[in-house]
Amino acid sequence: MAKNNNFIERSLLGVLGFFKESIFADEFAMQKGFLQSLDPRVKVATFLLLIVKILLSKEIVTLLFLYLVCLVLAQSSRISLKFFLKRTWIFIPLFSLFICIPALFSIFTPGEAFLTFKIAGWKLTITRQGLFGATFFIMRVITSVSFAVLLSITTKHFELLKVLRIFKIPQVFVMTIGMCYRYIYLFLEIIEDTYLAIKSRIGTKLPYRRGQHIVSWNIAYLWMRSYQLNEEVYLAMRSRGYRGEPVILNDFKLRIQDWLWLSCVAGMFIALSY
Repeated sequence: MAKNNNFIERSLLGVLGFFKESIFADEFAMQKGFLQSLDPRVKVATFLLLIVKILLSKEIVTLLFLYLVCLVLAQSSRISLKFFLKRTWIFIPLFSLFICIPALFSIFTPGEAFLTFKIAGWKLTITRQGLFGATFFIMRVITSVSFAVLLSITTKHFELLKVLRIFKIPQVFVMTIGMCYRYIYLFLEIIEDTYLAIKSRIGTKLPYRRGQHIVSWNIAYLWMRSYQLNEEVYLAMRSRGYRGEPVILNDFKLRIQDWLWLSCVAGMFIALSY
């Protein structure tokens, strides 16, 4: 029983720690790396251009090249590749892998047989066309997610919100994103504190029925508390002058390196289109 509880505790705290590190990795945006030195407007525009190119690409070699460019950019921005790969190879890429598994087989993708085997009397055949299609799809997802994650962890969140408004994203969406960013961290802290409070008062051994009652009560309490906290965060932001527009002390300024990077990405986009 104790081992099972320890496993649950490690899993819960591990998931919470993972989300905290993934969402609130502002220390990377404070590093003196290549991407951190670029103007946020240029950075967002060029990354959108690269993601568009990824979505339009029909060659796996192009995707591999762009993924290599992404890794080089991460390294030049002083981001640990171990940290970066952990954040880009989990959840969405793995989910896409499960989605494209049926496309491997001849039932859905007819073509030249690559591998044939039997499971419970069923003969299954993986085709070369299906394998290529699944690999291409996964590679496209991983490359797109990698660029999106790289943009988010090398740009301060308030600068990113201001860039969204410069690009004419509706104010209500930008305001919602900004409030969610500030609220998620508090929400995760509440979950962690609630679990530790239950553990400190009850211990590790608990009857099944009693555990269900405690969990259901805390879910309801957490919902009420999160709703109240949401209102308090909004009122606190309003009392400090927030009107839906992100405000930063320094204005954006284009420099020579921004124009060079913009020209480089534009040239890369044109070259990869032929």
